Amino acid sequence: MKYLIVGLGNIGQEYSETRHNIGFKILDAFTKASNIFFSPNRFGQVTEFKYKGRTLILLKPDTYMNLSGKAVQFWMQKENIPASNILIITDDLSLPFGKLRIRTKGSDGGHNGLKNIIECLNSSEFPRLRFGIANDFEKGKQVNYVLGKWNTEESEILPTRIEFCINAIKDFSFIKMNDLMTVYNSK
Repeated sequence: MKYLIVGLGNIGQEYSETRHNIGFKILDAFTKASNIFFSPNRFGQVTEFKYKGRTLILLKPDTYMNLSGKAVQFWMQKENIPASNILIITDDLSLPFGKLRIRTKGSDGGHNGLKNIIECLNSSEFPRLRFGIANDFEKGKQVNYVLGKWNTEESEILPTRIEFCINAIKDFSFIKMNDLMTVYNSK
């Protein structure tokens, strides 16, 4: 069984510690903890992780956030992975900081990366893990906020929440979605 795990973010060092790049940050922590490494490939950085007989293909698209769908579509087709076996990891302004929300489908919620994936796949029925970044910004300052760096308090809490996400990614390949949502959405 193959699974495609996609962390959304923007390429470039200037974005590496921003809220919008939480998808990249989670996959970077996953690879570091698993002693595997990303390699440049078509439409992004890619690696494989074998876990209890399952193959998890980890992808960090290099198409920039707003064009992430092209990379997702390519790797789904290349590896013959159904939409039910992909997990998109993204930031979410509507959730409190560090709160996780796993869903089997849904709207883009105003997120341009998800919007492009929905457009490219012509469907909104794919699992996603949304990581709450809160919405602590003044009106009209949303872009500055999501592209802003983590504050001190967030930086201290982040490693624990990322570890929780790594566990959710592994469990995604084994646990039924309803059970997965019950375990991770309540914490």
